[in-house]
Amino acid sequence: MLPRIALTAGEPAGIGPELLVALAASDIAADLIAIADADLLRRAAVARGIALTLEDYADTHRAQRTPGTLRCLPVPLRVAAAPGRLDPRNATYVIDTLARAADGCARGEFDALVTAPVQKSVIADAGIPFTGHTEFFAERAQCDVVMMLATPGLRVALATTHLPLSTVPAAITRTGLVRTLRILVHDLREKFGIAQPHLCVLGLNPHAGESGHLGREEIDTIVPALAALRAEGFDIDGPLPADTAFLPALRARYDAYLAMYHDQGLPVLKALGFGDSVNVTLGLPWIRTSVDHGTALDLAGRGAADASSLIAATQLAIDLAARRA
Repeated sequence: MLPRIALTAGEPAGIGPELLVALAASDIAADLIAIADADLLRRAAVARGIALTLEDYADTHRAQRTPGTLRCLPVPLRVAAAPGRLDPRNATYVIDTLARAADGCARGEFDALVTAPVQKSVIADAGIPFTGHTEFFAERAQCDVVMMLATPGLRVALATTHLPLSTVPAAITRTGLVRTLRILVHDLREKFGIAQPHLCVLGLNPHAGESGHLGREEIDTIVPALAALRAEGFDIDGPLPADTAFLPALRARYDAYLAMYHDQGLPVLKALGFGDSVNVTLGLPWIRTSVDHGTALDLAGRGAADASSLIAATQLAIDLAARRA
């Protein structure tokens, strides 16, 4: 039977709905289930020039899917969505789609979840505390998670995610680093099939602190955390200076990197593989992947958005689900 992949369309005014119908038009080997407003998907198909067949969702397994078909588990928009025009009234719609998808994965209804991009600002404008998919699913599942992006030849996980830069140093603790690295190693083994992951951990400060002259976070926090894990047999190098750690000769050594903050490691990964990279939430009791980009409001409704990252995210979700099975 085909793996059942739940899909959320993200921000209804963005490119997410178009990406979902472009994915549906592909011959990807999965039972695709869109948790979204049905009319929103139909309008996206028209904008994309795709002949889309929407089918009612039922909790049944399928052995095949015809390209151009998409099963829809309907969640209605609060108000009609116009491409490129954010409306806070639809923020609860976005949250409802994520909650339904997460709950379905938790009870085994779906084999994996793939998410299109959301617009965090408009959800906040609606008065809903929301810092991102990763944090939302962690709270929903009541577990610790790690955000990792992967592209061919490079994986980068994050010690902190969507935080103001001024708050990052205080958010990096020995306990937090040990917990993050344990999750990273566990999921590289269990989900990616890497028996003994070799990791590189970046320093927080320039030159990894320059022996304390450019900051003591490496000496006081990062080095002790790594030493504790090495004593248990973890294969970890670092902390390395971030400005040289991604040189090609070094990248070939490591199965994954741990960056201290969002914009330390992700610019390198996206420069190397934008469009082919995938966001993976590690630590969840189920599989979740996502695209490597935002809502692209300026492209919405034009039928020109590149679906390659969503297709890559879906293929990785299929691969991880197969390995898990």
